[in-house]
Amino acid sequence: MSASHGHEHAPFDGMSDTYKRRLWLVIAINAAMFLVEMTAGQLARSQALQADALDFFADAVTYGISFAVIGASLKVRSTAAAAKGISLFLMGLWVFGSTVWRVFYDGMPEAPVMGVIGFMALAANVTSVLLLMNYKDGDANVRSVWLCSRNDAIGNVIVMIAAVGVWGTATAWPDLAVAFIMAGLFLNSSAQILWQSWHEWKAGGAEALARKAEEGCTSCSADAHRTAGSHHHDHAH
Repeated sequence: MSASHGHEHAPFDGMSDTYKRRLWLVIAINAAMFLVEMTAGQLARSQALQADALDFFADAVTYGISFAVIGASLKVRSTAAAAKGISLFLMGLWVFGSTVWRVFYDGMPEAPVMGVIGFMALAANVTSVLLLMNYKDGDANVRSVWLCSRNDAIGNVIVMIAAVGVWGTATAWPDLAVAFIMAGLFLNSSAQILWQSWHEWKAGGAEALARKAEEGCTSCSADAHRTAGSHHHDHAH
């Protein structure tokens, strides 16, 4: 993952048994927390909890995609990363829009439930962040996993802050403010992933062209060699 022997290596592409095992564990953690947090968010009428639950679900799905394309060509991996970037963008828009709608909808979130579930989600995401810490500077496919996990941990901290705010102010505004912040995090990470995946996609295209040209030259050389051999045989006769 780092430069050595005086030259720079390509970013880590996920080809490691240790990384794969950790990624599977992170997928399981995210899937479980989606079920817990979405149920609690609906019961507590918390927009922030439901937004965070949706993020857990999206992460479980996109991490599965990340796992599936490990070892594929750079173009395939960058395309998968771009798909995750687009999903983060759409999720950010959904959270933003649903939060605006919630402003005009009566319903007071239950602060105690927000606090307890927020703490559970924080523990799950900190575990995921620690598992993936050594792989935060990989290619777009690997880095997108790290950014999503980091966003989750940040989101859970501010959900807990929102719970304190809801309890202290007896209003839903802290919960709504946190949902807006989380929407911004999703959109920011989406931009980072899409930017890196675009550059890697172009690099992957260049690699494919270079490989095709190299194969063509090899084929031409082989044909020339066969032709030269044939002429030599003819002259011998």
